[in-house]
Amino acid sequence: MPRKWRQPQKAETDSSPAPALAAKVAAVKTGRWRNFKGRVGLTRKGRKPGRPQSYLRCLIRPFALLKCYKTGRRRQVNHLRAIWAEAAITAGKGGKVSSGGMDSGLRFKRVLLKVSGEALMGQAQYGIDVETVSRIAHEVKQAVDIGAEVCLVIGGGNIFRGLSGAAQGMERASADYMGMLATIMNALAMQNALEGIGVSTRVLSAIPMMSVCEPYIRRRAVRHMEKGRVVIFAAGTGNPFFTTDTAAALRASEMGCDALMKGTQVDGIYSADPKMNPDAERYETLTFMDVLARDLKVMDASAVALARDNNIPIVVFSIHEPGGFVSVLNGTGRATIVRAA
Repeated sequence: MPRKWRQPQKAETDSSPAPALAAKVAAVKTGRWRNFKGRVGLTRKGRKPGRPQSYLRCLIRPFALLKCYKTGRRRQVNHLRAIWAEAAITAGKGGKVSSGGMDSGLRFKRVLLKVSGEALMGQAQYGIDVETVSRIAHEVKQAVDIGAEVCLVIGGGNIFRGLSGAAQGMERASADYMGMLATIMNALAMQNALEGIGVSTRVLSAIPMMSVCEPYIRRRAVRHMEKGRVVIFAAGTGNPFFTTDTAAALRASEMGCDALMKGTQVDGIYSADPKMNPDAERYETLTFMDVLARDLKVMDASAVALARDNNIPIVVFSIHEPGGFVSVLNGTGRATIVRAA
């Protein structure tokens, strides 16, 4: 409540309140209110006459009380969240609570799934096959249901590939930007498929496109994943001359992922293309230096080097095998793992 002010016992020469009120307003406007109070002898009950007092405190106090109330509520909510997280850890749920059943035996908890644009074509020669996108979305949903935190990077080769455009005479930077737009189209298609089956999904683009998706902000992406949402990173790194493989390694490093999952047309890494050479040797495990030294075409060299520097294993598996994604997360699937020596 506002503080009550009273005039001192000594009466003013002019009994009309108008001159005194005008003097108060002028003193407040000129910043000499404290001196004015001391001069005219304004007092508060229980105070000595002539002692300067804070006149505006009565106006500021309600806002201060409101701020304290909000701060107290915030501390209470944070305290409850801490208790809830501790109870979840005690129950063996890793501090996370989800609507679905959570399996604490996952080999990789937070992963980034890299899907090539060609994987979305299905049996077609160009564009997006809706059935193939829906099948991959169901694979991601199965992973989310068992407690995995999943983010995706999708290529754009099914619509436009920057290297192909540059080979035909286009400027490389312009061709790469067109390829980034193709990845946004694929990301929106995957988001639609995931949300159609009840999976909350967010698309974050390295190229700001506020009308269709969110701009990429690292802390926002981490928060989305902590809430159990699937995050799709679109537009690569936002810079030309970098592939979506490099973008996948970069985003996996920023998100603190346990592994970079590479969904391909085959069930691992081979010494040669198994479709062209049936005698090609398949590898169960490799080191980063083996991939770079043997020039194996699993990912480009910059992506492999970035994963090596951040100690993120690369798991290569077949995206077309039903249930393959979940089985690899559990450590039972057929895949090739690239890790440090």
